[in-house]
This record gives sequence, C-alpha cells and structure tokens, in this order.
Amino acid sequence: MRSVNEAHVARPGLAVVEVAALDDATAFAVQELLAAQGAVAAAQRTVREPGEPGVRLRFFLDLHPGDDQDDATKDGDHRGAGTRNRP
Repeated sequence: MRSVNEAHVARPGLAVVEVAALDDATAFAVQELLAAQGAVAAAQRTVREPGEPGVRLRFFLDLHPGDDQDDATKDGDHRGAGTRNRP
C-alpha cells in the first residue's frame, strides 16, 4: 500500500480507502457503497500491481462533509485540533 499524505487524514472523519478486488466492477461497487455514507473523492480507474492478484482502487472518504475543523474548536471540541485531551 502506498504511503498516506497527512492532509488526507487531518481531522476525524477523513479516511484513505484502498480496495483490493478481483475485478474493476467489484472495486467500483465498494466505492459507490461507501459514497452513500459520505463525500468521496472518487477514483476513476483501478491499478493492477505486477505479481499481485486482482485490482486496487484508492480513494478518499469524508464522513462529515461540510464540517470544518474550526467549527469544532469554536464549540470547545479540540480533539481534532492538534491538542491532547488531558484528564
């Protein structure tokens, strides 16, 4: 699996999703299924890795589209703002 850019997981609700499937149709079906749960930066094509079975599809998922990190910090929720919760 390729490395993940920090910006793609910068706040709660963001995810990098990599699907391994036998064929393109299955990989894209998984992408569509997850797109129903949030905003997806959809992949347009799959990749075949030499020596590995099937295809790979990598896309980015935002479970909280429209939410802004600044909104969370205004409400006093600093969990995603780079601070640690202290006891």
